[in-house]
Amino acid sequence: MIPFETALGLAVALGCGLLIGIERERRKGRGPRRALAGVRTFALAALLGAVARALDQPALVAAGAALVVAVAAIGYFQDRRARTSDPGVTTELALFLTFLLGVTAIARPSLAAAAAVVVAAILAARSELHRFATDLLSADELHDALLLAGAALVVLPLVPSVPIAWLGGVDPRRLWALIVLLIALQAAGYVALRIAGAHVGLALSGLASGFVSSTATVAAMAARARSDPRLVAACVAGALVSNVATMVQLLLVTAAVYPPAVRVVAPSLAAGAAAAALIALASLRGARGGPAHQPPGRAFSVSAALVLALVLTAVTAAASFAAARYGRSAVAVTAALAGFADVHAAAASVLSVAGGGAIAANDILLPILLAFTTNTVSKLIAASAGGRGYQLRVSAGLATLAVSVWTPWLLGHAR
Repeated sequence: MIPFETALGLAVALGCGLLIGIERERRKGRGPRRALAGVRTFALAALLGAVARALDQPALVAAGAALVVAVAAIGYFQDRRARTSDPGVTTELALFLTFLLGVTAIARPSLAAAAAVVVAAILAARSELHRFATDLLSADELHDALLLAGAALVVLPLVPSVPIAWLGGVDPRRLWALIVLLIALQAAGYVALRIAGAHVGLALSGLASGFVSSTATVAAMAARARSDPRLVAACVAGALVSNVATMVQLLLVTAAVYPPAVRVVAPSLAAGAAAAALIALASLRGARGGPAHQPPGRAFSVSAALVLALVLTAVTAAASFAAARYGRSAVAVTAALAGFADVHAAAASVLSVAGGGAIAANDILLPILLAFTTNTVSKLIAASAGGRGYQLRVSAGLATLAVSVWTPWLLGHAR
């Protein structure tokens, strides 16, 4: 009897070969100049690998691999003689990879099946990938993508994560992560702009990135508005829409850290969410005159990200020094200073203090409102980098939002 695991592996190997082979069969062509490998060749190559692995004979696996390489080489040189242009080696590489998937299917069938789907999808998307690489993707965009990947995947892991005392305990890795975040937010806005156009793309990008950092979103949109004045209205929409995410996330943070405070902060957050939604809708209507399509350009501005990161780091360091000097008991002052850098972190710290019983639930709202206000100041500073038109519109929206958030608290204390 064949063990169930072996039978499953053989079935998965056959499925991998058929899936990839069907795609190659459609590209094979007809007549005497058709390609060598089709659906049967790929299915047999996958089964060859699976059988060789199931017999647990490494020498047989090596012999099968050599056979597949020899068949692929024969097919390549035949295609080269039959065609005047270079036929490429995609089919030959796919054939050898199919053999390896057959070998893998015996021990890890789920991995082999998933890899086969990815391989078939890549092969089927040949025209789209070629068009993207040669027609849609510009040299500047490729350069920016490599720069972002290097900053996130190469430099970030190498930056030490040791707080610097003379900067108030600022962590260099977190500082570089902030720079990477700012660059990534600019890049996300650029991609959305290229795909969906100025009206929808930047608004969606602003809403999504607002859950990460609304201040960073305002700065990213400012850099985009500065680089292309035609997009000022669309960038204003993206910056103001990010405040909707801020209000939603504040409510989620409150519910997660200290649920009893929801009833205390709900009126202000509800007023802020309503105002943010109305401001966002108004800004979206004003962005309809932007260009429908964005030509290729630079995806982000590294200098803008560096400047904002240094400003926020300085503010964070100042907040740390002040908190150390005046003590942790000054919750409102500490929250206000922390709000310059991040309102969600400031609110979470206040809620944590309340959860420990240091302050009453009814005293939570004022520190959070102070943090929201100081965070608004940071956004106003970030908006100044986008030019006068961008700055005035964003500032008006942020001021309206701040008044809306404070109104329920002011009315409650006026009674």
